[in-house]
Amino acid sequence: QVQLVESGGGLVQAGGSLRLSCVASGRTFRNYAVGWFRQAPGKEREFVAGINWSGGSTNYADSVKGRFTICRDNAKNTVYLRMNSLKPEDTAVYYCAADYSVETVVRGRTRDYEYWGQGTQVTVSS
Repeated sequence: QVQLVESGGGLVQAGGSLRLSCVASGRTFRNYAVGWFRQAPGKEREFVAGINWSGGSTNYADSVKGRFTICRDNAKNTVYLRMNSLKPEDTAVYYCAADYSVETVVRGRTRDYEYWGQGTQVTVSS
């Protein structure tokens, strides 16, 4: 089992920045790929960014490329999502998810991830 806890969400004005953190406990975190997803009211959960087990491979949704950066610190069992130039359409609950994987490819489907956190709210005001 892997337990995931997100933090760092909040209310920010358009153009501002936030850094989300996902802290894992349980099994050896370095063997897990991690993804960030988000879900806005009335919409399906969507992939935002992901990182493979080593941190050597990342993947981003087109809507956040150039604005968001994902990275990980396996010594701290933590994955970060730095979000810059935030837009009102980025408003959502953000979830981190993990799955055992030593692949290079980073997958972007919800069904590719077994473990999920409870989410953290990000609200961007215009």
